[in-house]
Amino acid sequence: MVKVTAAEVNKLRQQTGAGMMDCKKALVEAEGDFDKAIEILRKKGQKIAEKRADRDSSEGAVIAKVNDDATKGVIISLNCETDFVAKNDSYVALAHELAEVALNTSSKEEFLAADFNGMTVEEKLLEQTGVIGEKIEIGDYKTLEAPFVGSYIHGNKIAALVGLSAKVDNAEELGKDLSMQIASMGATTLSYKDFDPEYIAAETEARIAVIEKDNIELGRLGKTLKNVPKYISRAQLTPEVLAQAEEDAKAELKAEGKPEQIWDRILPGKMDRFISDNTTLDQEQCLLDQNFIKNEKQSVAEYVKSYGDVEVLSFERVSLA
Repeated sequence: MVKVTAAEVNKLRQQTGAGMMDCKKALVEAEGDFDKAIEILRKKGQKIAEKRADRDSSEGAVIAKVNDDATKGVIISLNCETDFVAKNDSYVALAHELAEVALNTSSKEEFLAADFNGMTVEEKLLEQTGVIGEKIEIGDYKTLEAPFVGSYIHGNKIAALVGLSAKVDNAEELGKDLSMQIASMGATTLSYKDFDPEYIAAETEARIAVIEKDNIELGRLGKTLKNVPKYISRAQLTPEVLAQAEEDAKAELKAEGKPEQIWDRILPGKMDRFISDNTTLDQEQCLLDQNFIKNEKQSVAEYVKSYGDVEVLSFERVSLA
């Protein structure tokens, strides 16, 4: 049996992340041939991957990276089976290294075939499957290019990218704040203007049905009923709808005996409340129409406008949370 030195074992361990005993066994089997030992470990990973192919790999680390001139960003999720593995420092470090490689690719296929220290990314994943003993794979892969790209990572579980139309003063701050908003609030589109009318109609019907059902139970328990909105998106608030809402608000004020000379001070607040109550879909799914998380008195669109001549072009979000 060929003898291997502790230095050789440690070198293989440093390169592959495999355990000391696994490295020693691989080197012995390879008769001291370093490259052959790596191949043995990789084949071990492939066998484990085949056995665990049907396992759920819903845990992992989500990483966002932006290039040096902030014109391109990427998000990848390095998926595994357990949170125990996902929280390991070496696992998170590997996810960061892989994201750096991903930054120079334009598709998931290209990324998996890219070089990673003398092997492809796909081969590295197989190797790590053998090392860790869990199914390891790339889940999501998203890229974004724009004149300026900002990013944010939350707890290695959620990451976001945002593309801006220009690199304005303090673009880094704006990009980070918007990415944080996207990560935290889970927007799916930029504006209510992006919604299909049929989608809004179906969603309105469904949401009203849910609230009305809830109110039946709340009424039975003697609790306060939820407000049943007529609308859920700004797209439905036509000039006619808003005019009618204002007339209804005036009728309420008159019924309450409020002097007409103070209506102008009260009406704006009532109209803001009407719009808020009837745009719940926008607030949940539309980035620019959401309340800004750092200052809920302004919308995200208003916050962006405060930076001058710049627009949000697109965004990406990946979550394992």
